[in-house]
Amino acid sequence: MPMNSCRKKIYFAADAHLGSRYLPDPRAAERRLVRWLDDIRPQARAVYFLGDMFDYWYEYRHVVPRGFVRFLGKLAELSDSGVEVHLFTGNHDIWMFDYLPREIGAVVHRGPETVDLLGRRFFLAHGDEVGKRPAVFRILQTLFHNRICQRLYATVHPRWTFAFARWWSYRSRVSGMDGQTSHTRNKKNDTLVDFAKAYLEQHPDIDYFIFGHRHVLLDMNLNATSRLLIAGDWMQLFSFIEWDGEQLLLRRITE
Repeated sequence: MPMNSCRKKIYFAADAHLGSRYLPDPRAAERRLVRWLDDIRPQARAVYFLGDMFDYWYEYRHVVPRGFVRFLGKLAELSDSGVEVHLFTGNHDIWMFDYLPREIGAVVHRGPETVDLLGRRFFLAHGDEVGKRPAVFRILQTLFHNRICQRLYATVHPRWTFAFARWWSYRSRVSGMDGQTSHTRNKKNDTLVDFAKAYLEQHPDIDYFIFGHRHVLLDMNLNATSRLLIAGDWMQLFSFIEWDGEQLLLRRITE
């Protein structure tokens, strides 16, 4: 038996966009994700979700979005069994406040994190908050993060805010994903690649950069000791990253 066969592993996944109108069968997509979590639970030490697991998430003080009960229940089950559950906010589910930490036991990250995992240093982020971004996108992010704007938004009835958010998300998803020609790309000029290379100049101790956001699979060496991976998604690719302390693997689910 290989020496690392019983070693606990750490998993990374991103961009399920649960509840999206773009998904042909949202319930089936959620069940597929839950089945994967069931499969990895016996060997999982921690699971890092790198943003946009929900297509839209906004917490009011006493109200949260309907649905996602299978996914949220599975997260609670993992947390209760001792598996660390980490959720990064993405550009679609940025408005996570205290519900998931209190009810699920999840750790919510609101920006990039540098963490040591099984002897290696990782830079983790959704991907929308780093690198070169259009000015309009930076302005929107500032507004979305602003506490006053969040409180004003909360005064609008959910009937209108949810309808608008779902429409906006669907339009961007159609234009973004339908325009992709390849799921596996060697994007040497990608803004995330440029960011990672520049970041390494000041932080040469980073072993791995892992991002979501782009809905593509990418695994490339930045130099002799550092790699960058983009985790794909759970809408079309059903992909994840697995780390056991020795090997970092970009994998896909086939059923």
